[in-house]
Amino acid sequence: MRIIIYTGKGGVGKTSMAAATAMNIASQGKRVLIMSTDQAHSLGDSFDMELTREPIQITDNLFGLEIDTVYESEKSWGNLKGYFKSLLSLNGDGGIEVEELLVFPGLEELFSMFKILEIYEKNEFDTLIVDCAPTGETLSLLKYPERLSGFIQKVLPVKRKGVKAVGPVIEKAMKIPMPGEEVFDDFEYLMARMEKLQNLMLDKDIVSLRVVTTPEQIVLSEAKRNFTCLYLYNYNVDAVIVNRIYPKDAVEGYFSKWIEMQERSLNEISESFSEVPCFYVELQKNELRMLPVLEKVGKQIYGNQNPNEILFKKDIYSINRENKCLRVYLPFADKSELKLEQTKEELVIGLKNEIRRFIMPKEFYGSDISGAKYDQGYLNIYF
Repeated sequence: MRIIIYTGKGGVGKTSMAAATAMNIASQGKRVLIMSTDQAHSLGDSFDMELTREPIQITDNLFGLEIDTVYESEKSWGNLKGYFKSLLSLNGDGGIEVEELLVFPGLEELFSMFKILEIYEKNEFDTLIVDCAPTGETLSLLKYPERLSGFIQKVLPVKRKGVKAVGPVIEKAMKIPMPGEEVFDDFEYLMARMEKLQNLMLDKDIVSLRVVTTPEQIVLSEAKRNFTCLYLYNYNVDAVIVNRIYPKDAVEGYFSKWIEMQERSLNEISESFSEVPCFYVELQKNELRMLPVLEKVGKQIYGNQNPNEILFKKDIYSINRENKCLRVYLPFADKSELKLEQTKEELVIGLKNEIRRFIMPKEFYGSDISGAKYDQGYLNIYF
């Protein structure tokens, strides 16, 4: 099963590009499911039909769904939600305020990702197309499992032993309910699901991300930052789709300046993403909605290229044992925003407000960093 995820700044046409791609792949005879993780769903509007949280047939071989984050949250929380609710409502009536407090930042995105894993494990489709929320939310969705699973792995065993030993005493003295075995079981289940999810998302033979942008400088800058952060977290970006290119004969006269700005942006896209396949989509005469339009545009985007294939794959990390160097591919990174730290077992790379922790490669375990250099898109770390 293939999983293709569309991401980008809000308003660039991710939903339309995802829908057109789904139509293209379904026309090849593949059984395709397209789903939206954006809480402000517009996927159903693209197909001019109402989608629900369960797959609905759109046309031959193509099915669609829009994730219900409330339903997915209830399904995934299990005993954890009940326990946290009992803590938060100790001195209150457990009203609507408590329910609102239980919506922790990032959890809804995480539960959306669990839906991706659930669909993959059922294996009822050949291809899953995911229309993601705008860039910031998508990055949060992709990095959350790694962060939380590491925390749970370190803390859970200690807490479980402690509750067994002194839990009854604390509960009686402090009048605070201690978590039962079922709560810890749910934590362990959550951790196991996140580990599976992380392994799936990092499998470059299954999962591809495609960045959608438009030829405008502000949007392009955001796309380049998005591209860099996705590589920081070792996800495979296999294509860039440039949407809403103005035909020259459509912006003559008063709007002629737009062509000049667009040409500069298109040249920058060509230079910046030279290694990655780029696909260009002209601004259409009609809205990108309804099946005939989406089918037509799906063919225009890719031409003779099969969008179901892995269009590009690159190793993010490489080790040069001779020079004692670890190379990390971070295109478009600003050297002044890069930070590098080392602990006994971990290497920490910071890029602006993004942080990634790596287990030290066994080749360099016990060695100290002797220097680092950012050169031609690669961060070279020497030991």
